Amino acid sequence: MRDRESDELVQLGGELRLLIGRVARRLRQRHAVGELTMSEVSALGRLERDGPRSPGELAELERVRPQAMGSTLTVLERRGLVRRDTDPADGRRVGMSLTAAGRKVLRDRRSESVQRLAAVLAAEFTMTERRKLLAVLPLLDRLGDKL
Repeated sequence: MRDRESDELVQLGGELRLLIGRVARRLRQRHAVGELTMSEVSALGRLERDGPRSPGELAELERVRPQAMGSTLTVLERRGLVRRDTDPADGRRVGMSLTAAGRKVLRDRRSESVQRLAAVLAAEFTMTERRKLLAVLPLLDRLGDKL
C-alpha cells in the first residue's frame, strides 16, 4: 500500500508541476519588453498583501537570494513603484513599501490577465467545472506556501 501511495504522490507532483508551469508560461507569453518581470510582480504583490517589509524579509518570503531581491527592488524603485522608508524606531533599518503607481500597475496587470482567464473560463468551462476550480484554489495556495 505504501509503495502505491508513494507512486501516486510522485505522479501527482509531476502532473501539478507540468500543468501549473504551462498555465504560468502561457500567462507570461504576453509579457512585452519593458513590462514587469514575474519576480517584480511577485514582489509588488507581496508588498500589497503583507505591507511594508525589509529587503531581507522580502527575499526570505519570496525564497530568493537577498542580492536578487535587491536588484528587483532597485528596478521597481527607479520606476517609482516602490519606495524606501527608514524605520522610525531604528534608523538603520529600511522598509520597502508600495507606491500609488505600484498599486495601479498591479491593478492594471491583473485586469488584463484576469480578463483573459475569465474569457477562457466563460467560453470553455461549464459552471460545474468552474466551481471545481474554485474549490481547489485554497489547496493550491497552501501548496505554494509549503513549497
